[in-house]
Amino acid sequence: MNEFKEFKRTQISEMRKVSDKDINIFKNHGFIHISEYPFGNNISISDADKNNGSPKIGDMIARNPKDYSDQWLIAEQYFKDNFERSNQAE
Repeated sequence: MNEFKEFKRTQISEMRKVSDKDINIFKNHGFIHISEYPFGNNISISDADKNNGSPKIGDMIARNPKDYSDQWLIAEQYFKDNFERSNQAE
């Protein structure tokens, strides 16, 4: 029996592009720190994404709009398959 069910997103997501700086920090330290928060607040990157070479250019970093310290990586292909620009985006 599959416990996973389909859910549709109902809110706008806040995201930014992965930068060369992010990649260099990850290569040197093994994590990407969220600079606006105390040390230990890092961007979550799944083992599956790390095994596929992330973080890399084309990936996105999402954040919880109600808690900016909650940030995670979204792989490029997943982003392309599941997100589009909001009318509210600049």
